[in-house]
Amino acid sequence: MIRILIADDHDILRAGLKHILQDSGDIVVAGEASDGHQALAQVRAGHWDAIVLDLSMPGKSGIELIKQIKGEFPKLPILILSMHKEDLYAVRALKAGAAGYLCKDSAETLLVQAIRKVAGGGLFIDQTVAEKLALEMLTAPANGAPHSRLTDREYQVFLLLARGHGVTDISRQLNLSVKTVSTHKTRIQEKMGLGNTAELIHYAIRHQLVDDADSLAE
Repeated sequence: MIRILIADDHDILRAGLKHILQDSGDIVVAGEASDGHQALAQVRAGHWDAIVLDLSMPGKSGIELIKQIKGEFPKLPILILSMHKEDLYAVRALKAGAAGYLCKDSAETLLVQAIRKVAGGGLFIDQTVAEKLALEMLTAPANGAPHSRLTDREYQVFLLLARGHGVTDISRQLNLSVKTVSTHKTRIQEKMGLGNTAELIHYAIRHQLVDDADSLAE
């Protein structure tokens, strides 16, 4: 039996994933977590064959959480769930140590397959993300796109800025001080040669890192 931990801050999503898995016959949801700190505590307290991890949760989350879990439990497979079909966090998540990357809207049909694959020591990336990653590799200039120069934290702040979040809101979401977020924003603009937030948003849309709906919805 494959024992998994599901970490996602939405109760309905966790319930939906459990429903999908209930008839698998070989996968049991042995634990749940609603934020990064709970996830880390659960990982440390139990014995797991895999963890299904949402990238965007309150507190510690994303690439930082992947690195910490893999640092403490290098053999524990992590399957990342993302709400974005072509989320470029995929590259960073896999480099940080994730064993799989699955879009949430594909979970109903692919979740069981993905968990079995990563729990068995394999790598799982769904077709949509795989095609996106291949395209990025084929079209990226030799020295990399400007956003590829950002650190993981800077990239996280960059995407939130591109989606219309203000510095104060970002500081609250990431549990950082407003001053720290402002410093990240300044460094991001310097590294990417951008003059202001409007240019940052236009850059993100132009490179399909977000779309118009993302940036206008906030």
